[in-house]
Amino acid sequence: MKSTSLSLIAGTVALAAVTGFAALTAPGDGDAAPAKAAARLPVERSSLLCPAPGLSDLAETTYTSVTPAGGSGGEAGAAELHNATAADGGKKGGKDEKGKNKADSGKPVISLKEPGKPATAEVSGADAPALFGTATGRLAPGWTTQQTTMVEAGGARGLLGVSCTGPGTNFWFPAASTAKTREDYVHLTNPDDTAAVADIELYGPDGSLKSDVGEGITVPARSSVPVLISTLTSKAAEDVTVHVTTRTGRVGAVVRTADEGTGSDWLAASTDPTGTLVLPGIPADATSVRLVVFAPGDGDADLKVKLLGRTGAISPVGHEAIHVKSRMTAGVDLKDITKGEAGSLLLTPAEGGKGTPVVAALRVVRGTGDKQEVGYIPATGPVGARASVADNRDKDSVLSLTAPGATATVKVTASAGSGGGEQSVKKYTVKGGTTLAVTPPVPSGLKGGYALTVETESGGPVHAARTLTLTQDGVQMFTVQTLPDDLGTVEVPVAEQDLSVLDD
Repeated sequence: MKSTSLSLIAGTVALAAVTGFAALTAPGDGDAAPAKAAARLPVERSSLLCPAPGLSDLAETTYTSVTPAGGSGGEAGAAELHNATAADGGKKGGKDEKGKNKADSGKPVISLKEPGKPATAEVSGADAPALFGTATGRLAPGWTTQQTTMVEAGGARGLLGVSCTGPGTNFWFPAASTAKTREDYVHLTNPDDTAAVADIELYGPDGSLKSDVGEGITVPARSSVPVLISTLTSKAAEDVTVHVTTRTGRVGAVVRTADEGTGSDWLAASTDPTGTLVLPGIPADATSVRLVVFAPGDGDADLKVKLLGRTGAISPVGHEAIHVKSRMTAGVDLKDITKGEAGSLLLTPAEGGKGTPVVAALRVVRGTGDKQEVGYIPATGPVGARASVADNRDKDSVLSLTAPGATATVKVTASAGSGGGEQSVKKYTVKGGTTLAVTPPVPSGLKGGYALTVETESGGPVHAARTLTLTQDGVQMFTVQTLPDDLGTVEVPVAEQDLSVLDD
């Protein structure tokens, strides 16, 4: 993402600034003006990558893409997602019998026309490819896309949801597994015109799981590569942290998990390593919650564990603290910690602790017996100025808002529907040290899906997550997406021209 373009100053051979504008003044003319504070301006370009959703012939996938209304009034721009090519020579980017999922031929799979109104697209079957795309102009700030896949039966059964991610060079995924009952894949998608080279490192309860197979994985240009995690090591471990880095280029990375007993979902990356983490949005009826933490540095981490509920914070009995050894993955079974009340987990340095940076994620199960369903909640950053999540459906969404520190007020906007309806706005006050779980506002006259945008108005910080639940054959299939700041604006320093740089 980038902001305003470079300005060329007429009559000189020097560029005035990387971003922003220059004031033409002669050196020595009057007193120097006081320094001006940097301005925050809307970004002019955003990139998103969606992993290949095809899990089985029964997979039905919906894409919902939106840019929040009320942003930049600049150039119209465009926001499009296109099919990527599969690394198997294009087979996953090929087409089905009806030509429905045809490999990219220049025509976008999904395209936005205006801010504030979602666009949707649907694909089906096992051959649906990954997507990559960009948004420009007034469609760039806060652009988000949700990929939601329903698989009604089979080993990949479940509701799988993921907010498509921007490309990067460093990703952490606690709560993956190489256990015999699991089949977890890392999906790597390259949006650029040149190949990327990635490394995948695995860390279990006893430290690094050595493997040469995860080194130097080539992801061809505009393509996607799925890597089965269990093929990278001979050791089976219930809790594994996956670390994806790139030697060259950028990739989008996300983990698709599948369990024989609890179904499938996507595991998004944890926020960057830090000493205090928030994992928001544990459903009230969770029957099993497992916390997985990893300390990537040289020091061990001692953390306090608190559940922030509707009325305040509690320490889970027997799990008030967790010790995480350096470069080892620690897992703790918190069982039905929520006890019928939605909550969020807060990890902070133990008394006298150094605040050792860690990453973390939750594996959450709802239901019992053969009606279990799994979802994942990675540690996430605060909403900040604004954050959005797409693909909400009437009466099927729950929004969790957590204020780990000071009390906060947030504004929640339900966008227009993809098929019709007018936006709706509601404000909420979240008391410090609590989690507020609400049925979010719904657009009036809603037709289709819609997006939710959360803005912090005062206090905070606030962390947020949305749970989408669709009941199928008596199973409450669900998926949880966190809402970190959409980074729709960037800080642009105010620069002035200094012609003295042209002097010899």
